[in-house]
Amino acid sequence: MKVVDWLRRAAEWIAAALLAVMFGVFLIQVFTRYVLNAPAGWTYEVAVVAYIWVVFWSCAFLLKERDHVAFNMFYMAAPPLGRRILLIIGLGCLLMAFVASLPRNIDFVTFMTIEKTPLLRWRFDFVYSVYILFVAAVIFRSAILLVRLLRPRWREALVEGGGAETLS
Repeated sequence: MKVVDWLRRAAEWIAAALLAVMFGVFLIQVFTRYVLNAPAGWTYEVAVVAYIWVVFWSCAFLLKERDHVAFNMFYMAAPPLGRRILLIIGLGCLLMAFVASLPRNIDFVTFMTIEKTPLLRWRFDFVYSVYILFVAAVIFRSAILLVRLLRPRWREALVEGGGAETLS
């Protein structure tokens, strides 16, 4: 098994575990609220943190570019060269924005060390650290796709980057 396959499988297991945690604490919350008549407040915090993590984790490591929601009406109407140009412009803008925001995002997440969740007292830098992983993954994946679009065999990158299943 290739390293990339192993890493993807590990990312899938982590996402599955986060979803299982969300479901488990949901069941605990239902049981404590409606059977014991004594709601457990901590379950809400765990579910919210797990949700934040599963969303950013999955977007960073599991979803492909073509799986994300996109407004691509103009992209799909363009010929392959036009699609290439639109992707290069879009990726360039995305890369500039995410690279420019990364230092401030890191600064803010590390600043959040001083704040804690109300019940479990988890530090917010832990809660939101997954966002830094997400930004880094978007930068990395976008840069790789941009490099692929600038190479002679750029047509292969169009399918991955723009969601077009067939090209003219």
